[in-house]
This record gives sequence, structure tokens and C-alpha cells, in this order.
Amino acid sequence: MGSDNDGRGRERSGVVLTSIQGGAAAPPPPASAGHEGPTERVAPSSSAAEIGQRARIWHVVLNVAGRVTPLPQLKQGLEQLAHEHPPFLTARYAADHAEIRYWEQADDLQDAAAMALRLWGEHRVTAALPPWEVVGLEVVDRPTYHKRIAEGYGEPPAFLGGVHPY
Repeated sequence: MGSDNDGRGRERSGVVLTSIQGGAAAPPPPASAGHEGPTERVAPSSSAAEIGQRARIWHVVLNVAGRVTPLPQLKQGLEQLAHEHPPFLTARYAADHAEIRYWEQADDLQDAAAMALRLWGEHRVTAALPPWEVVGLEVVDRPTYHKRIAEGYGEPPAFLGGVHPY
């Protein structure tokens, strides 16, 4: 699937995330060519395995709203967003607002929230999304999400995957 930049110079893989422990990040690039003689490589601050252990899975609910948009056009845009952003779980929409639920992998809450806040704008052109603004955001870690669902407090998606009207 390739990868994309997470906005901080690091690459995110296009792997679909599930409710299992995350995998390891990609290994560091090889030493640059052109150096002659023995070189001493400086060890990175974290190994790939440590980065994979540190990364967590976050459940994101992103709410967007704006001017009324024809429903077929909006549905097509949200379906394209689901294709472009693979960990997409589900979306619900009406002519002037939508709710997107998905999983994100990030080291901490701040990173997950920052990526979520950029999602709509980064895919607006390629997915032909309306020029709406983010009007709500909830980010919780995987254990909290599953605890809410188990206790009956969380709102499970109305549909398991896909793009559906309210």
C-alpha cells in the first residue's frame, strides 16, 4: 500500500490496524553511501522494536460540518476517504455534517489528535470532500474504548464499517 508522511517527517505505513498488539516500525535507513573507510554508526535513541512497543492504538471520532452538500457527492467523497485512509471504521453523514470513526496508531494522545485534526484537510482535494471544518474530536486509547463498550457506555458504530446516512 505504500506509506505517507505523518506531517512530522516520519512515515506512516498503510497497514490496516486491528484490536491486536501493534507491530514494529520500519528499521532505520542504512548508513549513507559515499563514506570511505570505517564509520561509526550512532545508535538511534530507540530501536524499531521499542518504537513499535511505544506506539499505541487510539479510537478517533471526528465530527465535521459545513454548508449543505448533495448526499451522493458526500457519500462518494467519504468512500474515497475510507479508501485513502485504510484504518477507517465507519462514517455517518447528513447533508451538512458527518461523523468519522477510525483507529489511529500514535505514540501518545497529542500525536493521535494532531493527525485526526489534519485528516479532513489532507484528504479534502483527493477525496473530493466538501470544505467543511472540524467541529468535534474525541480520541481515547484502545483499553478505554473497549471498557466503555463492555460497560454499555460507549456508542458502538451503527454499522460495522462503511459509509452510511444517519
